[in-house]
Amino acid sequence: MVPRLPISLLCLLILCGLDLNSGLVVADQPAGAEFSTTAKAVSASMPSMRLSLDETISLFLQQNVDLLLAKYGVEFSKGQQITARLFPNPYASLGMVSSPVGGRTLANSGQIYPQVQQLFELAGKRGYRIESAEFGAQSAEAMFEDAVRQLSFAVKDAYYRSQLARRRLLLAEENRDRFSRILEVNTIRFKKGYIAEVDLIRIRLQFIDFHSQVIQAIQEAESARSDLRQLLRLSPVTQLELITELDYKRVDPDISRLRSLASDTRPDVRAKRFTFSQREADLKLARSYRVPDVIVGAGYAIQGSHGPDNSNQMALSLGVPLPLFNRNQGGIMQAEAALHTAEADLGKTLNQVENQVDVAYRNLIESRRLVEAFLGGVLEDARSTFTIVERAYERGGATLLDLLDAARTSKTIQQSYIEALFNYQRNVIQLESAVGQEITS
Repeated sequence: MVPRLPISLLCLLILCGLDLNSGLVVADQPAGAEFSTTAKAVSASMPSMRLSLDETISLFLQQNVDLLLAKYGVEFSKGQQITARLFPNPYASLGMVSSPVGGRTLANSGQIYPQVQQLFELAGKRGYRIESAEFGAQSAEAMFEDAVRQLSFAVKDAYYRSQLARRRLLLAEENRDRFSRILEVNTIRFKKGYIAEVDLIRIRLQFIDFHSQVIQAIQEAESARSDLRQLLRLSPVTQLELITELDYKRVDPDISRLRSLASDTRPDVRAKRFTFSQREADLKLARSYRVPDVIVGAGYAIQGSHGPDNSNQMALSLGVPLPLFNRNQGGIMQAEAALHTAEADLGKTLNQVENQVDVAYRNLIESRRLVEAFLGGVLEDARSTFTIVERAYERGGATLLDLLDAARTSKTIQQSYIEALFNYQRNVIQLESAVGQEITS
């Protein structure tokens, strides 16, 4: 497996706006060569990209729309943090008093009374609000990491499905070309009367069958590449050459360590823990609203010439709501319900994570056994058997049915090996996704 950056580091880089695509290579020629001569229908003028798995992930992190939307959620939560730290604005007012009788006016007997009032929050409301916003921001960042985790699996899966289709195509072309030569030789033998026409027809039908498999493999490869282009937000005319091969590398993870890692560090679990802590802070904030806040005001009264002896006066005011009816009973009940919901959601997520890790691990072990069984000699036996029977048929030591049976058996075994290799690789990345980290051993 190609070494990959941890999800948390990738998220940190993209959130900081760094260029993750520095390793991207744009080829000068189309990548159609990887599909052999059968798939070289694309024009040389089409744009082409040569991508390893790591470069594909880097490009995905920069251009995927779903990740950009998740990133905006992080920015939104940071805005809530800023709002939570702000103090209430002071309130300024201006009052005027005048008598309308006796020729009195505002200038000679009126009063102008400017005042400034400030709300002071008590019982730690601002601190609880800041605490809740901080947990909310941490939860949003963890959810962004989880979006990277889930979508990265989709990218890797599409990448290896493309490589699977490529391997299928190479196998189908090999079988088609092999039977093309057999058909050519036996056409000559038929014309000379060495074989019956029915045998020639059987060989021709087998050749057509292998040729149809080539076409099917090309279609599957194009479909997989189309999925990959959509994830990378690339133009449909962009030709992709994928250079990370679908190879076998034994992975023997420690299941106990993986369970612990998943429960402690997987992004969605951390997000649920942060959400639970945020709901605890919200409950403390709701309870603090039972304590009324204080409004302190200060003013200065300026009177006209016919006013009282004290023409200029200072004033102080203190206002406190009387909590006779509303003690935030409903808000406290809602905060308690939200806390219980977050606790239940966290427990549900932990249970799901444990089961996902366990299932992914078992699938990995079984698929590994199957791949190693093929590599133990079955794959090579199928190839060599086909070659032996083909040579024997050419010398007259084997029947046509023996040749066709050996060809189909060889094709089935090799195709089953490719499928097993893909399933193994897919189970590896499924286990990595379930754990939330790359597996290196």
